Amino acid sequence: MPRLAHAALLVVVVAASAATPSAAQNGTLNCTLLPDAYTVREAFKNVTNFPLPRGPTCRPVRRLMFRSRNLIGVVGWEKLGNLSGLLTVDLSGNSLEGDVGGAFWRAPLLRAVDVSGNRLGDALQFEQSARLASLNVSGNRFTSVEGVDGLAVLNVLDVSGNRIGAAPEGLRRLTRIRILNLSRNSMAGRFPDDLPPLDGVVFLDISYNNFSGVVNSTWISKFGRSAFHRAGNSSLVIEDNPPTPTPAPAPATPSSGGKKHGRTILVVVVVFSAVVTVAALAFLARCVVGGSNRRKKRGKKDKDGKAVAWEKDEVAVGAVKVAATAPVVLLERPLMELTLADLAAATSGFGRESQLADIGGRSGAAYRAVLPGDLQVVVRVVDGAVAGVGDDDDDASAAAAGLRQLARLRHPNILPLLGYCIAGKEKLLLYEYMEKGDLYRWLHELPAGSVDVEETGVDMWDATEDKKSIGDWPTRYRIILGIARGLAFLHQGWAGSGGRPIVHGHLVPTNILLGDDLEPRISDFIHPDDGGDDGAEETPEGDVYRFGVLVFELVTGQARWDASSTSWARGVIRNRKGLNIVDARLREEAEESTSGGAAAAAAAAAEEVEREMVECLQVGLLCTAHSPEKRPSMQQVVGVLKDIRPQAQLAPPPAAPAADAAAADAETP
Repeated sequence: MPRLAHAALLVVVVAASAATPSAAQNGTLNCTLLPDAYTVREAFKNVTNFPLPRGPTCRPVRRLMFRSRNLIGVVGWEKLGNLSGLLTVDLSGNSLEGDVGGAFWRAPLLRAVDVSGNRLGDALQFEQSARLASLNVSGNRFTSVEGVDGLAVLNVLDVSGNRIGAAPEGLRRLTRIRILNLSRNSMAGRFPDDLPPLDGVVFLDISYNNFSGVVNSTWISKFGRSAFHRAGNSSLVIEDNPPTPTPAPAPATPSSGGKKHGRTILVVVVVFSAVVTVAALAFLARCVVGGSNRRKKRGKKDKDGKAVAWEKDEVAVGAVKVAATAPVVLLERPLMELTLADLAAATSGFGRESQLADIGGRSGAAYRAVLPGDLQVVVRVVDGAVAGVGDDDDDASAAAAGLRQLARLRHPNILPLLGYCIAGKEKLLLYEYMEKGDLYRWLHELPAGSVDVEETGVDMWDATEDKKSIGDWPTRYRIILGIARGLAFLHQGWAGSGGRPIVHGHLVPTNILLGDDLEPRISDFIHPDDGGDDGAEETPEGDVYRFGVLVFELVTGQARWDASSTSWARGVIRNRKGLNIVDARLREEAEESTSGGAAAAAAAAAEEVEREMVECLQVGLLCTAHSPEKRPSMQQVVGVLKDIRPQAQLAPPPAAPAADAAAADAETP
């Protein structure tokens, strides 16, 4: 397998572990100083599954990138602090234990550290670190954070999912923080006094903690309601709207005598009684007129005075105002009574701070919402004209019936529909919230908790290095196969579709969501009676074509495919040069994963991975055939993909609901 520039990463770190001081003294190496790789070997000598050496080297270690390598044990962090050229450390997703001592942070060029998803614990202690810009220690067992004020240039801090009992001392002095995640601890502190200045923060999450203080509407508008969900007990006050100033009482008139004073008291008593009576009658009238109006909210206004949420009887969804009393149907929680106004409240008035994606084509924006009972959902807005919803009540009833049928579909690779709301021509779909986000973000964008940092000369931390570690080949293959299985399930039809296939019509990366296990789940498919993309080929063969483009995207790592780029890829594959367009990150992963065995075995394993990648590209070639009749069915695609990598652990076939007799009779892919 051809060696790539970045493949030196693992060579530098692991291979040189054979370079002992004695080797250097005996002249095997011409190192003037103790080799960095020997220091790394000493630091990881109590860690099992650390990659085996491949030969000596004197090159300095710049990056330690061992994400999800099943590393188990205790790292000698103080030894890693002696690496003078160390820039980036990523040991996330392993089973490392022990604490992280302060000596580790002495590495003078250290810019980014990710040790999330391990079993590290006790106190997280820092020393002065002049360059550390990004730190992710989420999903561990740390109980406290000490010395955080020594991280003067920190941009990203994620300590979520630990056991930290108090807001870190000195946190307020971190003036360069832009991303701050303190969620899911037992953290006590006062908001916002114990936090960094929030004006420069672009993402904040303090949910599931024990904060006190006042969260005003400005912070809710900026960071979204979910950022403060269960962030404290009764001592944390969350204001939905700016407080209305209480008018100052009129100055008292000097008394001119006992009679005048008595008359004043009498007038006050009479006026007060009248006010109480009127208020009571108004309250009674409101209760009698309509209980449904209990959920109507007053409109909120931004700095320009424009309505950004909802106004009495209407809710603004995008550019359209619809009835706030439109009911929300939660199919698995029929007793939960919600209206569109409740969805507006849970999404900050469908504001930008709660928006997850702005997807073109059939779908509009998607918003994160936390409903009663800690139900986290994604609210996706679909244009009613596309969804087959018109002004006629019969249209709305037909659309609701179709949605109830779609909600009965269950498959490991289909995102289940939890509920819906039809308000006028607008249709809002409620799906399960997926923490990992969509496929496009996972494949092409920086992971959560990472930001670009400024250059500091030749020894800079390039944020794209983190991109290169996203997604090894087994993971991408599993995503490809999962999408194929879900699409084949839709195409086989079911009882609710009258035996007709369910055509997705808009299969793009933003409509593929990823679970915690990175298992793909197809979203935004529609009922056969509804329309699809305007002018698109709404047939199973059209879905097969789009699936082929997704395969190209996953194997090559290139984004934003169109007819021209698809034609280019097809030409390369037909000329048997598919390996030339495989994502460089995948080829690096293949080389690293085969570094532990003998040379012949490693080469054979690398060739096997290359074969799998090229054959998947050939599947994409078949699926994007110009003539629809020449494209394979998704059932056939699933079979071919299974044959490409037979050793892969496949998910068991889903159990079809009892009501879906027609689907149960068909073979589940």
